[in-house]
Amino acid sequence: MYDVILFDLDGTLTDSGMGITNSVAYSLKKYGIEISDRTELYKFIGPPLKESFEKYYGFSAEQAGKAVEYYREYYVDKGIFENTVYDGIEELLKEIRGSGKRAIVATSKPEVFAKRILEHFGLAGYFEHIVGANMDETRTKKEEVISHVLQSCKIPDLSRVLMVGDREHDILGAKKMGLDSLGVLFGYGDREELKRAGATYIAETVRDIYPVVFAPTPLA
Repeated sequence: MYDVILFDLDGTLTDSGMGITNSVAYSLKKYGIEISDRTELYKFIGPPLKESFEKYYGFSAEQAGKAVEYYREYYVDKGIFENTVYDGIEELLKEIRGSGKRAIVATSKPEVFAKRILEHFGLAGYFEHIVGANMDETRTKKEEVISHVLQSCKIPDLSRVLMVGDREHDILGAKKMGLDSLGVLFGYGDREELKRAGATYIAETVRDIYPVVFAPTPLA
């Protein structure tokens, strides 16, 4: 059984696609890049931003850093709340809290933004800790975030920890830290991506998370 459940934020607890893609499009426009199809930017949902600007648009480290600054111009007051909680998530979090298990957020989003979002939607109280990246673009890799959680929350038994997320970065980060993982299909990753990354379980819906958290049976 899992005693500690780590949750990604974007694409796992909330559908943040609108706010993130609007913010990325705003940033890219500063470089003369116009986006006609929003789905082209879904790949930015989940991974560290700076890394994505470098990977998908060939930006130098300096350009990518500036692109993140532009992104935040839009995101900090507007994009952050162009966001909705997935149906069934709050009920799941209530069940986890009622069962005595520990729920912790582990996201590559800056921690200050993650806390604002979860407080805005009334979900912050369900989590023992909300851990994310630093604003200076350090501790952005998922394994770094997970490592910080394990150390700061004093979690010694890794066999009783489950990472829940929607992208390969969540699964790979968990694997690097020796954790089991559950990939969700209602976010922005697909089954092939999650299976390729080595997800221990795969859940199509929020309801499919229950048997894994409360009575583990592989779904992948």
